[in-house]
Amino acid sequence: MFGYVVPRRGELKVRELDDYQGIYCGLCHTLGRRYGFLPRLLLNYDFAFLAMVLAGPGEPVELERRRCVACPLRGKRVCPARPELDTAADESVILTYWKLRDSVADHGFFRGLSARVLSALLRPSYRKAARLRPAFDRQTVACLEELRALEADKSPSLDRTADTFARILTAAAPATGETVRDRALEQLLYHVGRWIYLVDAWDDLEEDRAAGQYNPLLLRFPDGPEAHRDEVRLTLDHSLNLAISAHHLDDAGPWSGVILNILCLGLPMVEEAVFAGQWRRRKKENRENVL
Repeated sequence: MFGYVVPRRGELKVRELDDYQGIYCGLCHTLGRRYGFLPRLLLNYDFAFLAMVLAGPGEPVELERRRCVACPLRGKRVCPARPELDTAADESVILTYWKLRDSVADHGFFRGLSARVLSALLRPSYRKAARLRPAFDRQTVACLEELRALEADKSPSLDRTADTFARILTAAAPATGETVRDRALEQLLYHVGRWIYLVDAWDDLEEDRAAGQYNPLLLRFPDGPEAHRDEVRLTLDHSLNLAISAHHLDDAGPWSGVILNILCLGLPMVEEAVFAGQWRRRKKENRENVL
């Protein structure tokens, strides 16, 4: 994913904030245990959201203090090993690897050099993750191939391109056999994925326009996407509302408050910053103040 899926921290309760930081740190520890040091450097908060969404209903949040590279002396309160952390860790490696390979394909040799090097270093971890989650890897590859075909055809369709990316996230939730829960998770992840794709497209407008790279917004609105800002934000709001509705159909247990904060406050906060042209600058200046 892209680092957009964050809460509005100031609106979280003290215990919710502690639990949220704990699951992020737990995911970092899980990546280290399963894949070593490098994947931990590529972790972002999007995957903590995925771990919370995948958590079983009614499971209590338990934290334990562990030392880590970021806090070697005092340590941090960390969510211990859980199945949803394993799933999120495996899928984060797969998504990160293919995002890096996509960057290599989109840029020339020199501009894509850092992504080329990182993807080569990550390849052993990716191969292990792909063996553990073959269905998710197949879906990711298939959807990215569809997306590349749409880009090659210079498709102006926002729905087709956003749908292709959203179906990757839909596959991130393994089936539980519970019809209502599986459907709710599918719809929640689909609409969050659709929102991510379109927000990222707007965030990349200036860069893609200057480089002459594909961006569905530039093709959909040849007179300039900026003149259609309200129209784009309307479809983004529609996806967020559907994601919130899907969440209300599921039992997220102790994570419900954090998830609702992200959907109702965090994502709108990020969207506002992206459309104001402030998101990248704010992340660069001080990541912790943004999150």
